Amino acid sequence: MSAQDTIFALSSGAGMAGIAVVRISGTLAGPALTAVAGSAPQPRKAVTAKLHNPETGELIDDALVLWMPGPESFTGEDIAELHVHGSRAVVAEVLAVLGGMVGLRLAEPGEFTRRAFRNGRMDLVEAEGLGDLIQARTAAQKQQALEHMTGLASRDYERWRGVLIQCLARVEASVDFSEEEDIAAGALSGVRERLFGLRDEILAAMAVSERGRAIREGVKVVFAGAPNTGKSSLLNRIARREAAIVSAIAGTTRDVIEVPLDLGGIPVILTDTAGLRAGSADPIEQIGMNRAEAEIRGADLTIWVTSPDIADQPPPGGFDSDTIRVHNKADLAENSSHNRNESRDGRYYLVSALSGEGISSLLGAIEEDVRERFGRGDAPVAVRARHLQALGRCAAHLTAAIDSPTERIEVVAENLRAAAAELGRITGLIDVEDLLDSIFGDFCIGK
Repeated sequence: MSAQDTIFALSSGAGMAGIAVVRISGTLAGPALTAVAGSAPQPRKAVTAKLHNPETGELIDDALVLWMPGPESFTGEDIAELHVHGSRAVVAEVLAVLGGMVGLRLAEPGEFTRRAFRNGRMDLVEAEGLGDLIQARTAAQKQQALEHMTGLASRDYERWRGVLIQCLARVEASVDFSEEEDIAAGALSGVRERLFGLRDEILAAMAVSERGRAIREGVKVVFAGAPNTGKSSLLNRIARREAAIVSAIAGTTRDVIEVPLDLGGIPVILTDTAGLRAGSADPIEQIGMNRAEAEIRGADLTIWVTSPDIADQPPPGGFDSDTIRVHNKADLAENSSHNRNESRDGRYYLVSALSGEGISSLLGAIEEDVRERFGRGDAPVAVRARHLQALGRCAAHLTAAIDSPTERIEVVAENLRAAAAELGRITGLIDVEDLLDSIFGDFCIGK
């Protein structure tokens, strides 16, 4: 694979459709367009053209074609687009004809966007936002992805980096005079105050990054409890399909089962787990219980399920996720206070997975919890682990710079350079080659 190759791919979804879009990018995009369409239209004007196989002259399709010469294009290179009828036969023939041209090859996943990054058309955070937008399932995911794709998050990173560079310039101008205490002290007098404010901003951004992670990946809601309390039935009732196997035999659920849900525009992952009980001699059941405990540890919200026909037990200790207590099988309970042990914040719901009683109230409580914790405020600037890690290293360098004595002004300068480098790694300005394959590998081939 070479960055100099001309690449092509189906950029619209696979399968039958009214229209399919085939994109070509690179130095041979213009000649390829001329070969199949007869000529290239005026830049950025869509025109109809009959596409022919240049080898046989056979008609392929009556299409809409566009010509977008670089550098003012998505990739920064010459781009041609063929908007053809979306039948499998037409798409297959167009791709086959392009693949037979010398110098053209099928694009790798994410290669169009990778070239856009390489050619300065977007930074790495914007590219990640584009990838998240393509995969967005809910309104909250779409909004967060748009804010990153359009550069809103990058502006904060670049603003912080700009402050660091200004401070660094002032400090470095004084390095040669570090033995003269008055000059060094004067250089650092205003710098430290700005560094304190910058560090506070970065720490605040890190504090809300969990909200961005939850929106991007989905808020994890885990159903847990003793065997046979009806956790799987509850999941099926909420999901409105038979996602989990239901049986009267204790220990039926062994594997973790996940069901995605859109609650008020926020992505939620409902997770069914194996029942927890002491004294099981079944090694397979024990594995399931270990997995259940791991899921509870990673939960954003735990739904602890009890029922009147199963001995109650409290949620296991050592887990700090928010918890809602649910008493299932209300159709069996003569007294709704039976087994009633409220969660720490008093939330308790009497429901029946069989009849549907109380399910809407439970769903409302889950949605309220999720919206309150993850659905308020602007999109966080740090939504991926690499963002958070780089910000953590940046904040540590800022602390080291702030704490350095005046006579060690060269140490202050070195820490400011390192802090600026960490912010540059987030947006892709420096030292990101090892990240590119993992980032762009998650894209579809036509993007």
